[in-house]
Amino acid sequence: MDLPAWLSRAASAHPERAALETPDGALSYAELDRRVVLAAGALADRGVQRGDRVAIALPAGEAFVVALHACLGMGAVAMPIDLRLGEGERRAQEASAACVVDEPLSGGAGAAGSAALATHDLFAPALVVHTSGTAAAAKPVELTYGNLLWSAMGSAVALGLDEEERWLCPLPLTHVGGLSVLLRSAITGTTAILHPYFDAGAVAAALARDRITVVSLVPTMVARLLDAGARPAPTLRWALTGGAALDPSLACRAREAGVPVAETYGLTEACSQVATRGDPLFCTRVEIAGDDEILVAGPTVAPGATGADGWLYTGDLGRLDDRGRLVVIGRKADTIVTGGENVAPAEVEAALLDHPAVAEAAVHGSPDPEWGEAVTATVVLGAHTAATEEELRTHAARRLAGYKVPKAVRFADALPRTPSGKIRRNELR
Repeated sequence: MDLPAWLSRAASAHPERAALETPDGALSYAELDRRVVLAAGALADRGVQRGDRVAIALPAGEAFVVALHACLGMGAVAMPIDLRLGEGERRAQEASAACVVDEPLSGGAGAAGSAALATHDLFAPALVVHTSGTAAAAKPVELTYGNLLWSAMGSAVALGLDEEERWLCPLPLTHVGGLSVLLRSAITGTTAILHPYFDAGAVAAALARDRITVVSLVPTMVARLLDAGARPAPTLRWALTGGAALDPSLACRAREAGVPVAETYGLTEACSQVATRGDPLFCTRVEIAGDDEILVAGPTVAPGATGADGWLYTGDLGRLDDRGRLVVIGRKADTIVTGGENVAPAEVEAALLDHPAVAEAAVHGSPDPEWGEAVTATVVLGAHTAATEEELRTHAARRLAGYKVPKAVRFADALPRTPSGKIRRNELR
């Protein structure tokens, strides 16, 4: 099934509206469309054809966005490359690409430049996005134009859509959460505000000054914004948080500061959002398997990510409450089996984070000759606070069953995280 190309449709309907704002300036939809046609010509001059993978090895900014839309406009498959990867990792990801874009695309030949497609085939691949790789090497996930369209529609229904939407993205564009902001904005003909990296002061200033209506964050960003004294303007409707669980005490702090947090569960294989504030997107089915694994189905799920039964097995654990809302418990692979009992790290982390001195906490299992695995915690204390290991264990014992209380508590200056905010537990073992 073919539909009119998103960018050219938005440029026709709203030519003067800002499509993109960055620290370097703004591009209207008409200007972005013009630059994208020229960039598509440059790709065609390099021999790129419809269906080819194009590796985009550019920093977040105008040049990245132009290259992304140029790929989509000519039917090539855009594959963002994380510039922080080691040389070997980067070469491995780029090996499947017909072309690597590592500098801004300049205008191509006129005939080639006019080759941009007028339609998108909803069943064709549009993006290859690599997963976060918290416990293993990142894997490529191929998302279709249909996945992207349904995700944008589901998000708009869940959050509402303002014709003057201004969505701020300080997330990496090599992950689906950041890419989704750019693509949803193009699909709906609204404005994406792109920060090349997260800077708490810059984001706080933008929320107060730039008429932001939605912002995408991970919990650590929320904490740093609050520490920076962020006070958003009333235009901010939602601060979507994902990538990791949002601690209830942090959510409370955010709301007191006027940051309307909306915890979101999603994953690359489901084209970002699955559920926001516990409610699955209208186009998404969520069920819980017998072992408590979260299963997802629907048109946002990557075609190659489902099992034979049509479900995406997420590897996450959860439950549905009496209102059908999804409650995420943690990663299936992270479950600690101690003395025959299962312990979800997220539950222990929540208990530790309830202590006023604890800023961050990560819980994992350590090999133990008696228990099989011992519940072990690594904590980061807040500035100008103090706590001992025994104090934190006693604190946890008041809130948890005895077998869930950490056998050991370690202290660290920071937790190892992926760019999308997930804890790298394998680095704590």
